[in-house]
Amino acid sequence: MRAATAPVPPVAHDLQGPILLRNDAGGVATLTLNRPQARNALSMALMGALQDQLDAIRDDPTVRVVVLQGAGPAFCAGHDLKEMRADSSRGATEAVFRACARLMLSLTRLPQPVIARVHGIATAAGCQLVATCDLAICAETARFATPGVQIGLFCSTPMVALSRAVSRKAALEMLLVGEPIDAQEAMRIGLVNRAVPEAELDGAVSALAARIAGKAWRVLAIGKEAFGRQIEMGLEEAYTYTADIMVRNMMMADAQEGIDAFLGKRTPRWEP
Repeated sequence: MRAATAPVPPVAHDLQGPILLRNDAGGVATLTLNRPQARNALSMALMGALQDQLDAIRDDPTVRVVVLQGAGPAFCAGHDLKEMRADSSRGATEAVFRACARLMLSLTRLPQPVIARVHGIATAAGCQLVATCDLAICAETARFATPGVQIGLFCSTPMVALSRAVSRKAALEMLLVGEPIDAQEAMRIGLVNRAVPEAELDGAVSALAARIAGKAWRVLAIGKEAFGRQIEMGLEEAYTYTADIMVRNMMMADAQEGIDAFLGKRTPRWEP
């Protein structure tokens, strides 16, 4: 059995109000970056608020899927450079990138699949967020960039997620040139799953989230973890590892129910 539902942590505020919003419906937790006046730049407070919500969601049996989106005209413009320049000491700078690394690892290790709903721009650490999420759907008007090279700050941490989401040459071109790519190019290189007209973005994301949320949560969790682990392994090691995962999965009640339902031509009844 999973742990009882974790209490939802309070969301941090700034002078404009809550900097992160959470809405739960139908097994889907939607987290909204809510600093529209700053293009949802990842301040330390916003990263902390997002981290708190991910920590709570991790052990929440009512959440099957997470959607990450941005309020206002953009998805996320990366780190808050004004905040970083206000305290450019080594200690403060190290704290920013430690928090960012922890956040990205938490998204990767979250048992629930995470879908990025992208509109406007997703640049630098914002592009890193998109690359880190398990799936991404964007508006046809969305733009993506790792523009650090333009300001003398190579996007080294965004590179980690980007280089694992797209081909090496596609990643290096984005990193070395620093100019935005459009939604169709992002889809072509595999940064997003698909691009849709902006008016259809909410519907496309909701439909995908609902399709996933209807699956057995234990199977989603074991599958997401296995995908992340095997992709870093050599071929033989990956087959040995995933064969063990298949055995473990076959021993689960969900697999037995799913196979019986398939053979009996009925809808499976997943345990809560």
